[in-house]
Amino acid sequence: MASITRWARSAVMGVACSATVAITGCAGSVTYRTYDPYYHDYHVWGAAEVPFYNQWTVETGHPHVEYGHLHKADQQAYWRWRHDHH
Repeated sequence: MASITRWARSAVMGVACSATVAITGCAGSVTYRTYDPYYHDYHVWGAAEVPFYNQWTVETGHPHVEYGHLHKADQQAYWRWRHDHH
């Protein structure tokens, strides 16, 4: 009987931990600091930056990929554009 109780507790804890990770992962609000080598300053990349990035991709014709996967030259072009449209 004790082993069933121990198993049940482990199962409940596993489900609770998995649910927490799933909910947090689905939030979609990844925030990190990124360095702008063109202007030698830092920017916070998060949900507030996404509309600007989307606008940049439309205006410049760049394909929409995650900012972190852009080539360095494209990142630099983005921040140059961003400083002009701040």
